[in-house]
Formats: sequence, C-alpha cells, structure tokens
Amino acid sequence: MRKNDRVSRIEQMERRFDAARAAVDEMDAALQRYAEAEKDIEALAEYYDGGQWRSDFEADEAGLLPATLKRGVLSEDGLWNLLTDVKELRRRMDEVAAEK
Repeated sequence: MRKNDRVSRIEQMERRFDAARAAVDEMDAALQRYAEAEKDIEALAEYYDGGQWRSDFEADEAGLLPATLKRGVLSEDGLWNLLTDVKELRRRMDEVAAEK
C-alpha cells in the first residue's frame, strides 16, 4: 500500500470520526433536553385532551383574557401540532433504534 493511500484514508476516516462525534454529542444533548421536557409534554397533553384547553380557548375567543397575556398555547393548531410532532418524533426514534 502506498503511503499516500493510507494518509488519504486516515484523513477521510478522521473527517467521518469528527462528524460522527459531533452528531453523537448533539444527539445526546438533545435527548437530555427532550427527557427534561417529558413532564411538560405530558402536562400539555393532559391540558389539551382533558378539556381545559377548550375552555381556555373559548374564554380567549370571548375576550375574557387580558390582551397582554401570551397565548401561543391557545392557537388553534399550535398545541395540537406540537403533540403530533412529539408522536412522530417518538416513532422516528423507535424506527432508528430498530434499524441497527
């Protein structure tokens, strides 16, 4: 084997190593943040599914809430989209874990 081939291979593998290390570190940090958000996600799902969201949404529509209140959680699609994204993310994580 020629030295240049070996050096080229090692350089290529080094780039792959650096990219993989960064991806693993980023995934680890993201999974940690996600794990910390699990209680928030569960509380939001209960809020949405339990009827409290609908009551708060209707109060907002009736003008019963302060105009200065941040209300992203009451947007018609925002919370539903978040909870749907969580389900899809869980499905994808299961799929990726099952591949190897």
